[in-house]
Amino acid sequence: MENQHREIKGCRELNEHEIACINGVKELAAKVGELIVSLDQMDETDKRWVAIAKTDLQKGFMSLTRAIAQPTTF
Repeated sequence: MENQHREIKGCRELNEHEIACINGVKELAAKVGELIVSLDQMDETDKRWVAIAKTDLQKGFMSLTRAIAQPTTF
């Protein structure tokens, strides 16, 4: 479906620069996610702290995306 975001409440039209920025954030998040997976598989790492880092980094990347997208709803 073309222009799906117009059907989602709270989404606004993004310009090309905003879309590029969000895609950059998502690319970086994917790389960081790979690092988290590899650290979690290491015997030497504290799994609790890896899990905390994973959660906090996910929140950070989500916050960056919301900062760019500026949704109009909660």
